[in-house]
Amino acid sequence: MGDNPRMSFPRQQARTQRFTIGVPRLFQVSPDGERVTFLRGRHGMDKATCLWHYRAETGEVTVLADPTALGADDENLPPEERARRERMREHGGGIVSYTVDDAFTRAVFTLSGRVFYVDLVGDDAAPRELPVAHPAVDPRISPAGDRVAYVHKGAVRVIDIADAGDEDRDRVLVEPDAEHVTWGLADLVSAEEMGRMRGFWWSPDGATLAVSRVDESEVNRWFVGDPDRPEREPRPLRYPAAGTANPDVRLAVVAVPSATAYRRDGRPAPAPIEWDREELPYLPTVDWTTGPDGDPTLVFTAQSRDQTTLALFSADPATGLVSRTRTESDGVWVELMPGVPDFTASGRQVWIGRENGTGERRVYVGDEAISGDDVYVRAVVSVDGDRVLFAGSPVGRPGDQSLWLADTRQGTCAPVELPEGADEGHGGLRSGRLRGDTLVLQHRSMDFTGVRTFVVRNASTETRRTHGEIESVAETPEVPEPRVRTWLAGEREIPTSLILPSWYRDGEAPLPVLMAPYGGPHAQRVLNARGAYLSPQWFAEQGFAVLIADGRGTPGVGVEWEQAVHQDLAEPVLADQVAALEDAARRFDCLDTTRVGIHGWSFGGYLAALAVLRRPDVFHAAVAGAPVIDWALYDTHYTERYLGLPQEQEEVYAGSSLLADAGKLERPLMLVHGLVDDNVVFAHTQRMSEALLAAGRPHTVLPLAGVTHSPADPVTAENLLLLQVDFLKENLKGD
Repeated sequence: MGDNPRMSFPRQQARTQRFTIGVPRLFQVSPDGERVTFLRGRHGMDKATCLWHYRAETGEVTVLADPTALGADDENLPPEERARRERMREHGGGIVSYTVDDAFTRAVFTLSGRVFYVDLVGDDAAPRELPVAHPAVDPRISPAGDRVAYVHKGAVRVIDIADAGDEDRDRVLVEPDAEHVTWGLADLVSAEEMGRMRGFWWSPDGATLAVSRVDESEVNRWFVGDPDRPEREPRPLRYPAAGTANPDVRLAVVAVPSATAYRRDGRPAPAPIEWDREELPYLPTVDWTTGPDGDPTLVFTAQSRDQTTLALFSADPATGLVSRTRTESDGVWVELMPGVPDFTASGRQVWIGRENGTGERRVYVGDEAISGDDVYVRAVVSVDGDRVLFAGSPVGRPGDQSLWLADTRQGTCAPVELPEGADEGHGGLRSGRLRGDTLVLQHRSMDFTGVRTFVVRNASTETRRTHGEIESVAETPEVPEPRVRTWLAGEREIPTSLILPSWYRDGEAPLPVLMAPYGGPHAQRVLNARGAYLSPQWFAEQGFAVLIADGRGTPGVGVEWEQAVHQDLAEPVLADQVAALEDAARRFDCLDTTRVGIHGWSFGGYLAALAVLRRPDVFHAAVAGAPVIDWALYDTHYTERYLGLPQEQEEVYAGSSLLADAGKLERPLMLVHGLVDDNVVFAHTQRMSEALLAAGRPHTVLPLAGVTHSPADPVTAENLLLLQVDFLKENLKGD
């Protein structure tokens, strides 16, 4: 059990941030594969995340940087850093990100807007602070390890690590040239929906930076205020709601002169990289590669606003010449896939695309597919020389995630097995990072609690493979081992799990049902990992049969399954929840379908409210957390992918909105929402409550002061679980 055996599960889950504190993460591997850096707290409730160093040969683990020793203050974060962490769903403290140079000699990180570096070689490994402009955001070390670029007040700056007494040691490369313009930061939709958290990229030779320029002057200006702090002005937010103007995102290359050249020649002028931004306004990815002649080449993708076209470009930073090298098209939408584009050491392009433009997704190296038709491809994880590591699920097993390692020189591709002697658990979720033929492999399974992290040397050579393990110090949950049954439900074979109380015995009185879906794009809840069922098991212990179903729109099954929600985010997802419930009731006698509750957060909150409004014959009470109520109030990139432009698809938006359903409410509904949520703004819940009030429909609203899209404060998170249980118990008592 945990360090405090008397601590309740809700409190423990809140204080451990869902048992993620203490799990090793964000690995970097040295070129020879002999050393690994990672982030981890000192124990399972230590929010002051440290930077650690692991030696593969000896298994020795040492701490490189401890934020408590460096005077970190996570309450004193610059707004840009708070926004980055919100987009990353990062609620930890201390060191939450870092970068290393190519040779693995130095690491750089930020604490409370201050920048530190630490040497990874030599005898002096004490962190040192750099005299940067404060506050600094997103510091990134150069490939050679001699300079650090960062963002300060919308300007990109660079500082030399060595102090040679130069007055221009810290210098501005490019700064805002108009109001509402920033350089080097990702805009909201790029970070929230495209997974691009950064806005500048070092070239391989360290001579230049590719930098994004964001102009938000035409974007909606909204205000997010917290009534709990009336002395504070509401915070202005540039929010591109569906059908409205997006930020103008551009790309430029900026030379990085030495301090001497900067003092002599002045600030370099950014050289714009031009493409048809009217046709392809979105900028999902930017990176560099090295051409056949050894010169750096800029590579980036651009996407159409309707997301049916994704183009890959290469650009010569010296001449500005841009050429389109690949185009992916789909009549519904093109999914942005993690890890691509990338390039092997021999210069071959690594890409994920649909087979023949209409089939399932494949991993391609050049024009050759290296993944088979037995794999649902999820991401390219690493490219190490001419080896490609990618993640996917075996077809028909969406709850598992495996790794495959392809050697493009040998023409081989095989699933990655667990190290010999470390075969605890079968299936489950596997993730990793590969460099220098050393694989950091993380494994989650239904057969054990938590995460195991293996460091496998000579990963591509079975006969020479050796391994060590990096310890997780996460807390052990104060909840019984999950009692889970998983199957494919109904004619559509919906991935479904049923979680029963540990104390329940067959033949006892049927239990009220609590459905706990997410149910929307980009997230699964039916997973073959014990950690996915800790909270559901706790709810089950309170006297519920908890049912989780991943219906159409969720990943893991296939492209057609994901795209079934095109132009309708309501009917397919709700129909699959009902179908899964009906199938479960036919299979198991322990479900009382006269008492069915549903709860969820974000898209799951939308689905919970949708369920009691449109199917009160099936669902008898709902808790909707941070729900999207009116899709016209949600952001462009996400919403328009599924529903199109509201100006052109009025009926589609009306069919997925819940406001017109307010008068139908006849079941208990609790709406929970953070007042300073800048992703799904509180206006969603406010407007729903107003519509329900106008229709004379009683309901409950629980506003969370100071909370963004998800509660980070342990007290709030703990009590939120308890209040949900009380609400559901009260309203599912039955006769």
